[in-house]
Amino acid sequence: QVQLVESGGGLVQAGGSLRLSCTASGRAFSSYAMGWFRQAPGKARDYVATISRSGGTTYYANSVKGRFTISRDNNNNTLYLQMSSLKPEDTAVYYCAASNRGWAPVDYDDYDYRGQGTQVTVSS
Repeated sequence: QVQLVESGGGLVQAGGSLRLSCTASGRAFSSYAMGWFRQAPGKARDYVATISRSGGTTYYANSVKGRFTISRDNNNNTLYLQMSSLKPEDTAVYYCAASNRGWAPVDYDDYDYRGQGTQVTVSS
């Protein structure tokens, strides 16, 4: 079992930055590939970024490429999402998820563990 808790969300102006954290407890964090997802009001949950177990491989949705950076600290059981140049369309609840498949799926439903989410609101 893995418990995931997101933090770091909040209200920020367009063009600003935020760093989200996802702290994991339970089984070895480094054995899980991780992902960030988001869901805006009235919309489906979207893939944002994924990272391999070692942190050496990352992928991003086109909508965030060049603005967001996913990273992890396996010594401290924490996943990060550094968000810069934020836009109002980035407003959503952001979720982290853990996969024990050995790779990071882009489909949220394929993950084994998920957090409760943290709200990010970007004002124009």
